[in-house]
Amino acid sequence: MSMQPRFETARETAVISKILTDLVRTVQLIECEIAAQEERASVSNRSDVKYPMLARTLIERRDNLKITIDALEQRLAERAPYEQATAA
Repeated sequence: MSMQPRFETARETAVISKILTDLVRTVQLIECEIAAQEERASVSNRSDVKYPMLARTLIERRDNLKITIDALEQRLAERAPYEQATAA
């Protein structure tokens, strides 16, 4: 019984790559907004009670997106051997 790859076509791999690009850009934008919030509040210590609530929320969102990025990158890495075999 042969195992089929998760992604059936190169098109699907291209879609995942595009999603990854978008997610990385979103993480960069979130990091800029976190820095802006910290600068506005003049607080960069997350344990400080004056630390901005929006920055806390953005940090959680950024961390979740990073987990998603890692998972998608892993899926692409798993797919690479299948694509090389079909290209040969």
